[in-house]
Amino acid sequence: MFGFLQGLAYGLFVSCLPWLIIGLINPRMALPGEPFTRLRVLIRYWLIVPFIALLIWLTSLWGGFGPTLGGWLTGLAAIAVAIPAERAWRRWRLTLAERQRAAQQVALAMQARAALEREAREQGIAVLDPARPPVESDAVILALWEAKKRLLAAERPDLAIQSDRLYTRYAHVDGMLRSKFDPSELTLERSRGLVGEVARTAVDNLNTMASIAHGVAEVDADYVRRRLSQEPARMPDAERLALTRRLDLVAETEQRLRELSARNEAAITALDDAAVAVAAVETDRPQASVAADQALADLRRFAEKAHHYGRDAW
Repeated sequence: MFGFLQGLAYGLFVSCLPWLIIGLINPRMALPGEPFTRLRVLIRYWLIVPFIALLIWLTSLWGGFGPTLGGWLTGLAAIAVAIPAERAWRRWRLTLAERQRAAQQVALAMQARAALEREAREQGIAVLDPARPPVESDAVILALWEAKKRLLAAERPDLAIQSDRLYTRYAHVDGMLRSKFDPSELTLERSRGLVGEVARTAVDNLNTMASIAHGVAEVDADYVRRRLSQEPARMPDAERLALTRRLDLVAETEQRLRELSARNEAAITALDDAAVAVAAVETDRPQASVAADQALADLRRFAEKAHHYGRDAW
């Protein structure tokens, strides 16, 4: 055993010089991972590996002097085997870290979604269940439900909550219209059509937001920022430009999402204004038809305003 260790120490020590020369010529061939610098090559093959060989040699002296051929050959091949092995180990650690980070992001997204839904329930907002649509659903409500599912699939629960708010406002206005007007009246159908028009415009915005968010869902902005902060002076220009472009793409996307979200907030305000207008209608008074016409005029203006928001979305 001690003879094998002695041979291993000699073989390891002898192999340091060739690997040092190879590393000084091309650091990528002699180092298992980044950063690939000649300074690391000098430290590894001029200090660390010779020091390890010295420790093995001193330990082997307990058995006297008698290095074996097997130890020599093992020492000579040790670095050539250690480099790909260490590279594989580093890749495994990186993959494991990425999986853990992805799982952590999913957990944080679930917590954020639960917090948003809990806050929504506390504020009296009806929460759409992405697993199944509401029992009493029309085309607008189903479209809001589908839009929320798409936003959640794009990992944007902060945007998906707008579907719940729009659903709450739409259901509230629709319920008020049904309570104020008789189903046989033309006023009811006209009013519901205008409210649905406002809501459908918001649904189009939500679907656009889902498509945009899905496009950059795989871009890890945190990783890009960490990569840019690590030795930017030694990073190739092409890689730095590519990473910078990714960050610009994320920033541009977030700006577009904020603009669409603002248009949805305007649509929510239009629905709130419509609810106030409908609430002001008192159908049991002689002037009820006049008040109803005024409410319809308000709704029509709100619908036109919402269409204007939709046309300016792109």
